[in-house]
Amino acid sequence: MAACQTLPLHTKMLMPWAGINQAFALVYSCTILALIYHHFIGLLHSTSIVSIFLLLADSVLAFMWMTSQAFRMYPTYRRVFIEHLEHYVKEGDYPGLDVFICTADPYKEPPMGAVNTALSVMAYDYPTEKLSVYLSDDGGSKLTLFAFMEAARFAAHWVPYCKKNKVVERCPEAHFGSLDSTSFLETDQIKMMYESMRDRVENVVKRGSINHDYITNEEESEALSRWTDAFTPRNHPAVIQVILEYGKDKDITGHGLPNLVYVSREKSIDTPHHFKAGALNALLRVSATMTNAPVILTLDSDMYSNDPQTPLRALCYLLDPSMDPKLGFVQFPQVFHGINKNDIYAGDMRHGCQVLLPGMDGLAGPFFAGSGGFFRRRVFYGCPSEALKMNEEVSHSIKSREVLAMAHNVAGCKYENQTKWGRKMGFRYGSLVEDLYTSCQLQSEGWKSVYCNPKRAAFLGKSPINLHDCLNQTMRWSVGLLEVAFSRYSPITFGVRSIGLLSGLCYAFCTFWAIWVIPITIYAFLPQLALLNSASIFPKTSNPWFWVYVALFLGAYGQEYLEYVLSGGSALRWWNYQRAWMMKGLSSFSFGSVEFLLKSIGISSFGFNVTSKVVEEEQSKRYQQGIFEFGVTSPIFLPITTAAIINLAAFLSGIAQSCRQRSIEDVFLQVFLAGFAVVNCWPVYEAMALRTDQGKLPLKITLISVVLSWALYSASSMAF
Repeated sequence: MAACQTLPLHTKMLMPWAGINQAFALVYSCTILALIYHHFIGLLHSTSIVSIFLLLADSVLAFMWMTSQAFRMYPTYRRVFIEHLEHYVKEGDYPGLDVFICTADPYKEPPMGAVNTALSVMAYDYPTEKLSVYLSDDGGSKLTLFAFMEAARFAAHWVPYCKKNKVVERCPEAHFGSLDSTSFLETDQIKMMYESMRDRVENVVKRGSINHDYITNEEESEALSRWTDAFTPRNHPAVIQVILEYGKDKDITGHGLPNLVYVSREKSIDTPHHFKAGALNALLRVSATMTNAPVILTLDSDMYSNDPQTPLRALCYLLDPSMDPKLGFVQFPQVFHGINKNDIYAGDMRHGCQVLLPGMDGLAGPFFAGSGGFFRRRVFYGCPSEALKMNEEVSHSIKSREVLAMAHNVAGCKYENQTKWGRKMGFRYGSLVEDLYTSCQLQSEGWKSVYCNPKRAAFLGKSPINLHDCLNQTMRWSVGLLEVAFSRYSPITFGVRSIGLLSGLCYAFCTFWAIWVIPITIYAFLPQLALLNSASIFPKTSNPWFWVYVALFLGAYGQEYLEYVLSGGSALRWWNYQRAWMMKGLSSFSFGSVEFLLKSIGISSFGFNVTSKVVEEEQSKRYQQGIFEFGVTSPIFLPITTAAIINLAAFLSGIAQSCRQRSIEDVFLQVFLAGFAVVNCWPVYEAMALRTDQGKLPLKITLISVVLSWALYSASSMAF
């Protein structure tokens, strides 16, 4: 016990720049209030549509900026000491760990991605008898089941290979593809086995059917025979297949392999299935009938483990007697591999990992990010104050008829009827962003969370490498976040009361994310249209209020820039980050907001569209060269291309006006805004006029944008 007191499992410290952030927030807030005051005074003297729009834009900017400062009040850094864990608990007494991996479409999310993720966690430095891996196949595809049957055979060689040689990269694709990986005696042989398995799986997916020669035993044949002609992704019975069972299935050295279970819950076209949240709840119930481990790790299909000791890092919090007993989950950052040098789509999510999550860690804790979260199973069954006794881990065979019957029952589509599942139990329904929605409600119930951000990334995933997928993914998030923002559990009301002011504001910043569309759209079009009509709407450079605008612009951008660069990002990556933010604001946020409004009044029902993880070779080459990928004729590009045309015309018009008849000081801010947008839109102009490859902007989108630009200019001429 004395050793435990002197050998901590983790440390926590407030980041040194917290005081600077607090002082800056005070000064900047005063400047914002001065600008809002200026707008109100202007409205008293002259009420025009322009002044109303500018007040609206700046009010939304003020709201979003003030909520964003909640993250910066108490940013926290934590460090864990895995080497001290042995002083607190013996390895044999580690809690059981159930790993949930979710996939939904074998053509958008190739099964080999999920296979690599599963193999990387099956080889964890964790007691094998304590480890179980569950795959949720929400697409109900026998191709995915076949892929995991192949993975099970390969695991008998891969798991002992990793542990014997102390391999760090335990994702086969990453290990064999790494230039820095160490080669061992068996490496070439294991690599050939992996490539053979990968070829079979990719062959099967390409053909859409399974060659009988690939089926090695009667059990596999029986499992795959459940797919009949009536079996569809949206209408099928539950399929639960125990592929590996610890104690019965062994690796080539004679040691047991972790449990590996395939789960495809029952679906019916007349029963809501609640997307990923429903799939996770089915896994919660199925795993409870089989292994019932007290700790659960959730992963996306492409988010493989990059550190075999990650579970031990989580245990440094979950098993620490000095931690708050209300600790519900440990969140690791989402880090992405394969991102090009300058990250043209801002796919590394550096802002979230380095600002948002550490900022919330100093409060009630970070939100669940959808993947990489280690949960106590207990959190899904009630608030911390409830005296709820959880059943112990299951000890009988998970292949027994009784267990499988129970598992199929709880995976039924009508099992949740008249229950608290999705409302007070499990992952919560009501939003496409079930991760943030669930964590907000868990924290409202009293649960806490911590953020663990080790130097070596715990998990690595894939980020979209074309603009269309990136914008569509953000649009889907926008719809889900607005569903939370305007729900009965809105963080600006319910959250502030139940979690606390600062934590509530953090959640408000995230959930109201899509309303950035208001100021971004107004500032992308209004000053430029005014400039095209020779109208000045901002103070002259000689007016003191001009410097208020300058201070606000430089303050906001300067803070973001410093945070980005100090966290290890380059200046060019920051530039691409802010450009991607504006592009998403114009397109994803606008389409997402419209979709949410239509859904709210019952006109539209937004479905869950899986982001494609398939990578085309030519597209990948262009991405690695830093070339924007448009390629498809999609309306989601129209706001961006229209803004690009309007801003270019306004910039040229402003320069011409200044040279011909008026001083530049009258329209300096408008010319600056237009010029700033033009520089940001250079990839759009390239795609419109200078490129000939398949990723260029379709001519149809360019022509429609020209028409829309002319229509906006014509309409604006009546307002100025």
